[in-house]
Amino acid sequence: MCIGQVGNLLPHVTLSANLAQHLMPAWGLSAAEGGLMASGYAFGYMLAVPVLTTLTDRIDARIVLLCGSIVSGLATVAFGVLAEGFWSGTIIWSIAGLGFAGAYMPGLKALTDRLPAGDMSRAVTLYTSSFSVGVGLSFLVAQVLADRWGWRTAFYVTGIGPIAMVIACLLIEGRRPAPKAGRLLNFKPVFANREALGYIFGYGAHCFELYGVRTWLVGFWTFVVAHQGAPAWLTPVLMSFCFAVISMPASILGNEAALKFGRHRAITFVMMASACVAIVIGLNASAPAWLLALLLMIYGLTVPADSGALTSGMSTAAVAEHRGATLALHSTVGFGLSALGAWGTGVALDAAGGPQSARGWLLAFIVLAIGILMGPVALLWSRKARLEKQPS
Repeated sequence: MCIGQVGNLLPHVTLSANLAQHLMPAWGLSAAEGGLMASGYAFGYMLAVPVLTTLTDRIDARIVLLCGSIVSGLATVAFGVLAEGFWSGTIIWSIAGLGFAGAYMPGLKALTDRLPAGDMSRAVTLYTSSFSVGVGLSFLVAQVLADRWGWRTAFYVTGIGPIAMVIACLLIEGRRPAPKAGRLLNFKPVFANREALGYIFGYGAHCFELYGVRTWLVGFWTFVVAHQGAPAWLTPVLMSFCFAVISMPASILGNEAALKFGRHRAITFVMMASACVAIVIGLNASAPAWLLALLLMIYGLTVPADSGALTSGMSTAAVAEHRGATLALHSTVGFGLSALGAWGTGVALDAAGGPQSARGWLLAFIVLAIGILMGPVALLWSRKARLEKQPS
């Protein structure tokens, strides 16, 4: 399942990886337009995931996963063939996100449905942290192919990646969930679960920051190279790849810290540390390249370190018969705020001078810091609600 997910993620940042260097110049897009086009992926995901993930409480999640993977791959290839500007690019990329809505959380549901009884925290964390490997490969493959053979080739090739999950779906055993009555989109039991809601809203803050920085990471390092200079080997390709790949051990270690020191305490510490690093990067946007590279690698550790702990916390807190609906709300909130993070960061860039302005990048990183600081607020709210329910 983890290998299949890496394949499903190969298209994931193909647009973001080529946004600043290829698509924005070719189509004459502003940062806000570029961010909005990139956020189309998260927006399409957000619209589809409530139905597709909740559906896994009624049919085998493997079926949803198979169909979503196929749509994701075909839409990515279609972007390379058909996209000609802002509107066509946004529409097609939104369809790719819609396909991924059937590929990520339904994949997690397919996995958890087949795990033995007991603590699933480490298995869930391994699955969620393999997300980072897929994103790293997406950054690497998309940029290398675009630089050598054009950005359309990058979409053609990365669109093949989901075949890995199609194969995985055909290899795992089928499983039919117990018959369930009632409405499909019934989130009332999830909203009644305050503990799970705290993790869900915290995940939204995490996704706002994560998608915002992934959308503009290549653009930021392009700014650094143009204004401060950098060694020839320290390219946007290498920086984005390293930033993504170190997320996997960071997510695993973050979950281990949560198991040892307490989930709320560990997540809150990581989120506050990440906000501080973001502000330091913004304040030093004109600093030497070596210092910014070091800060970005630290940021690459703090941004994902809460991911596994948040998702495994949500999965553990979810009531078994409503796990699909809980996963659906978790993903809807997460990717809805992902769309806001990509677009909001682009708006901040335009408002303060654009992608070639140090002031623009300062405001962009401040926006990311504000977004992640909403996570500890959500966890505090959840904790207080749980304590109020406990008998005195």
